[in-house]
Amino acid sequence: MLMLINEIEESKRKVRTDAYQMSIGEIVSMYKDGDLIIDPEFQRLFRWEPGQKAKLIESILLGIPLPPIFVFEKEDAKWELIDGLQRTSTILEFMGILKGPDNIELPPSYLEATSYLPSLENVVWEYNDKIQGLDLLNQNELDKSLQLAIRRSRIGVEILKRPSDNHTKYDLFQRLNAAGTPANAQELRNCIIIMVNAEYFAVVKKLANRESFLAVISATDDQMDRQKHLEFASRFLTHTFFNYDGKKDVEDHINDGMQFLASNNSLSTQTEVFEWTFDLLNVVNGSNVLRKISEGQPSGRIGLVAFECIAVGVAKNFEAIRLLPDPIEFVHQKILAFWQTDGIAPFSTLGLRGTIRIQRTIPFGSDWFKP
Repeated sequence: MLMLINEIEESKRKVRTDAYQMSIGEIVSMYKDGDLIIDPEFQRLFRWEPGQKAKLIESILLGIPLPPIFVFEKEDAKWELIDGLQRTSTILEFMGILKGPDNIELPPSYLEATSYLPSLENVVWEYNDKIQGLDLLNQNELDKSLQLAIRRSRIGVEILKRPSDNHTKYDLFQRLNAAGTPANAQELRNCIIIMVNAEYFAVVKKLANRESFLAVISATDDQMDRQKHLEFASRFLTHTFFNYDGKKDVEDHINDGMQFLASNNSLSTQTEVFEWTFDLLNVVNGSNVLRKISEGQPSGRIGLVAFECIAVGVAKNFEAIRLLPDPIEFVHQKILAFWQTDGIAPFSTLGLRGTIRIQRTIPFGSDWFKP
């Protein structure tokens, strides 16, 4: 118990916080001046439905307190938004000043009727012919007094201040957003990677969209929309280049791994191994290379056991396999034998935790594909 108390005290010292009550007008001004940063890539997380947006404006007009937003104080004293994206973006979009990934202002939104304020139907901040789906004749401009009321409304701002380390920022971002948005684990992970190194994220995204990789994992359009290809790419890079400590949850391990890899200058090596591995596997058997071989025929879906043992196992033997006279035939025969061995049975035990599985699959695959 004493150890736990010491861990709590030590972790508390890593975090410095402050809190303000600010008007929405002040927050809007900071955003317009570039002092409040919302990374454009985070707009993928901005997915509230029109009804949710209208309810937020309704709450502000009715004086219902809003939950605080969380920001991270950067080296130049600017604030980076790490929680409150939906609320902040809804207000900025309604006012017509929200910018997209290309730094161009997005079309303003208009409101729907709500339970308490049915007259919000087709209400806009200002008349604007750029509003999509609602022509000027049907727009109802919000009264100036109500605009002022919104600007004067206050919201709490929780500030994570320096010298809180970057890892604390990423961890806080994930915990807060995982609890309050419909974003999945990989979308949150994407944002964390961008925070660490936007250039690295661009490379990972390019690799995840590589033709041979998409063929090997048999990614469908629906899976890609849910960022499944980026999840598999993150798993591959983490398991290949970042050692597991045997303690953390698998998702936490992948988060830590991608943060570590994004912070280190090993892009060329990661890219070379990634491209070589999936180009090779695609030649071996394309979209069937990770499917179970039963009675000589591939069948079933692509699971994590095959991905971790075969794809990662081949990658971990990159240097040795590529020097073989016929790497393609070697990998092909090893995969056929892989599905016949009794050694993989413990990897698919019902109820097996992911933490235990990767402690078995990664070492097994690494040994199995050793020439």
